Amino acid sequence: MDHARKAISNMFGGEPLSYTRFSLARQPDGDNSHVEMKLSTDYEEGGGENGSIDHLHTRTAAPRRNNRQLCYLALGIALFFLIGFLMGYVSYHGRRRAPGECRNAGTDMPLFSEHKNDYQEDEAPTQELVLYWGDLKEKLSQKLNAAAFENDIRKFSASSREAGSPGDEILANDIHMQLQKYKLDKVWNDEHYVTLQVPGSAPNEVFIDGPRELLETPKGYVAYSKSAEVSGKPVYGNYGREEDFRELFKGNGSLAGTVMLFRAGEITFAEKVANAQKRGALGVLIYPDPADYPGLESADGLFGHAHLGTGDPFTPGFPSFNHTQFPPAKSSGLPVIPVQTISSAAASKLFRLMNGPDCQPPWKGNVPAKCGLEPGRNVTLRVNNEFVERKLLNIFGVIKGVEEQDRYIVIGAQRDAWGPGTVKAGVGTALLLTLAGVLSDMVQTDGYKPRRSIVFASWSAGDFGAVGATEWLEGYTASLHLKAFAYINLDAAVAGSQDFKFSGSPMLKSLLKEAISGIQLPLVNLANTLAQKEVPFRMDDASFPFLSYSGIPAISFGFHSGRKSYPYLGTTADNMDSLLSTFGNSVAALEKTMRAAAEVAGRMALRMTHDHELYLDYKSYDDKMRSFVSSMVPYRRELQSMGLSLTWLFVARGDFSRATKALDQDVMKTDLENKVACRALNDRIMKVEYHFLSPYVSPKDSPLRHIFFGSGSHTVQALLDHLQLRKTDPSAFNETVFKNQLALITWTIQGAANAISGDIWNIDNEF
Repeated sequence: MDHARKAISNMFGGEPLSYTRFSLARQPDGDNSHVEMKLSTDYEEGGGENGSIDHLHTRTAAPRRNNRQLCYLALGIALFFLIGFLMGYVSYHGRRRAPGECRNAGTDMPLFSEHKNDYQEDEAPTQELVLYWGDLKEKLSQKLNAAAFENDIRKFSASSREAGSPGDEILANDIHMQLQKYKLDKVWNDEHYVTLQVPGSAPNEVFIDGPRELLETPKGYVAYSKSAEVSGKPVYGNYGREEDFRELFKGNGSLAGTVMLFRAGEITFAEKVANAQKRGALGVLIYPDPADYPGLESADGLFGHAHLGTGDPFTPGFPSFNHTQFPPAKSSGLPVIPVQTISSAAASKLFRLMNGPDCQPPWKGNVPAKCGLEPGRNVTLRVNNEFVERKLLNIFGVIKGVEEQDRYIVIGAQRDAWGPGTVKAGVGTALLLTLAGVLSDMVQTDGYKPRRSIVFASWSAGDFGAVGATEWLEGYTASLHLKAFAYINLDAAVAGSQDFKFSGSPMLKSLLKEAISGIQLPLVNLANTLAQKEVPFRMDDASFPFLSYSGIPAISFGFHSGRKSYPYLGTTADNMDSLLSTFGNSVAALEKTMRAAAEVAGRMALRMTHDHELYLDYKSYDDKMRSFVSSMVPYRRELQSMGLSLTWLFVARGDFSRATKALDQDVMKTDLENKVACRALNDRIMKVEYHFLSPYVSPKDSPLRHIFFGSGSHTVQALLDHLQLRKTDPSAFNETVFKNQLALITWTIQGAANAISGDIWNIDNEF
């Protein structure tokens, strides 16, 4: 080898040319070949000794001609480079893989076989496709532009499908198969056995007494009403809100022995009934005023429920997985008085038989109502509803994330309906399945790799108070608040195209604002009107239990027509013809609005699964708490008279604000490419909402524990309402109860601040 190096050096370094000759000759007797190596200069012609160099040999070789010497020199050089290459290759692979340690990912098989014939060289690495946020929005829009919704809406609202009925189960199975066709990572069912209330074998009836006259056998009914017969003086109470009762009682009257008559709207049936019940009313009648329900026939009735809560009222706070294990319990939100809906025609006839002056605005609707507590003919209400046990099926499908698979956003819609339910359930179900197909296709064909999972949910018994959704939340309450970081509700997302409304957690408003940016409809500029389009959460909204029970940020949104909402919800007139009439019978206009709704929801889901950091505005609750504290300031003198101060509340609010600012700094300082650090940061962000669930009330007795969006004495609104009594009705004010309310709300806020701060050594509370 040294001689070979010298030869190469001579060739490229200007020294006299030398060459190396390998003589390979097989021995006749089969022994191994011997090698003869000779170094010679260009001056050797025939093997002369002048200037020659000693050579290594095993036996003397005859001199060769120059051309053969050059040939041998070339072979030597080639052999030298081959040996060097092989040595480098072996050295490199020896460093990269220890023998016997390389395995195929996910198997125990060696990457390289011990058998020579099984060896395969490494494949050339392929460049991974990266989809940026702009790419995702464009692909989503392109795919939705090719989507059609009309046929799906018609199919999903073509037959009766009351919760737990055969029609509901058939549709559930169809949705299950459709999700499987989209090749989602997993599709599964969730069964619950619940107690619902339906019309009994005998009809519900309303009579006018003295002499008795049948006023109406209503078409609709109110689930979870008390089944009973009562008679009393009819009294009109507008919408049945707290302010309506304050107006009604300006004359210091009493509701004892009365049957309250309310018009539908503004608040839920359950809230109307609860307000009347606590003031001593014997029963409640609810009717749709044409001013609030334009286009509804005068004989049409309404459907609703009277449970002041969500979920199965006979399993409050725990899941109804097994109907044989129901404990003897029922929700405190069940009414103890009968409730029934009547048509606007029946209400008009009843008003004509009532005494008292005509109502003035804003109590005056299109039905000529009579106000006051004047005596007159009594009304008799007979309710014969029956409780039934039903099996519910919730249907789920999931696109699993590639980095944080156990963190997921949930997109849901109810599929059951009382009557056709085109907007109530058909629209949401069509949007749900379209989004499942489009997002799955983006993963399978376009290379999108969501960091987190997307769960698609079809709920049953939504008409009875989000029963299916609530039972699922109750069934997995120990883990869902740690895993589900947001919920998007698609129920009634399209009921027109002239207006846009939404209800949501403050943490999702920024996400919604970005999602609607650039989406245009002919009559709605979403980005410019969003700030004025927020409406309070209603208890019958399917997002409500996610937020108020589980502490999961949730949002509902919808396109509507004009000032009033779609007037046919909860009636048999909620059909395809009614929906199309809101679009001027234009299928194209309906399709365009459906695509816009799908794009809003799709953008929110993609953004929450695309970014490293969760897109949750944790600083948004600063404004909520600032508003709450500002509402307390006018009562400072009343608080001082009770020996109380707002100092603790101010400090708790300040600590929360400082904690969110510190979290903001941690976000900026964190390397989001570091998966461990990024996950720890997101865990802190996604728990902000959960810490506003009051830890001082029982989930069983007060399931809706959120202090800002829940229901019960532990809420901020309940505290403010109670404090107001100090001025308006001092005899109804309870100082001990109020002190407990203030202390527990203050410490709930302080606890949220402490949790956001992180580790306990980062907490410094000085009062």
